[in-house]
Amino acid sequence: MRISDWPEAERPRERLLKYGAAELANAELLAVLLRTGVRGKTALDLARALLARFDGSLRRLAGASFAELSALSGVGPAKATQLMAVLELARRGLVEDMEQGVNLDSPQAVRDYLRLTLGARPHEVFIVLCLSSQNRLIAAEELFRGTLTQASVYPREVVKLALTHNAASVIFAHNHPSGVAEPSRADESLTAALKQALALVDIRVLDHFVVGHGTAVSFAERGLL
Repeated sequence: MRISDWPEAERPRERLLKYGAAELANAELLAVLLRTGVRGKTALDLARALLARFDGSLRRLAGASFAELSALSGVGPAKATQLMAVLELARRGLVEDMEQGVNLDSPQAVRDYLRLTLGARPHEVFIVLCLSSQNRLIAAEELFRGTLTQASVYPREVVKLALTHNAASVIFAHNHPSGVAEPSRADESLTAALKQALALVDIRVLDHFVVGHGTAVSFAERGLL
């Protein structure tokens, strides 16, 4: 049976219009985005299968690649690109809200920010958060993408970036696409080298976070700074 044949009170789109998006389950919201199903499956069936493919996790769904999305029977290239665009717009909107005067004055505040910006990246990314003397976020810059090593992140570039933004302090962060947020020896060595270089221009390194799936480990909390 098609969704259009269901009672109006049970159709996702009509329920959204009547009660608001907040009242719909995750699968119903996805069904509204997908719009149509395929032979033998309604859009809601397809949405439920899509969620099940990612263990019911919206975070994992948001971080899925085009290949992962389009591989599901019934999704295809058009629906996959539509989903990726909508999820990325939602993520950018949340990040934009946080960047407007956000105060990163606690490890938890930084974790919340990093989970939005790095948590779902499929590749390793190294970013520098430049902060004012009041710990307000001035800029968040991606400096490197790929396998993180001390040789690939140049202290000179980090110092230049911090000075360009007139930062009083910085926080480093990089993600582990494997999902395991444990600092490596290379991470510790790189952090020490960057801290030493920034100390020469009187810029403090407040922390370095390693971001995994749903979590982020703080160097400062571990006593690694």
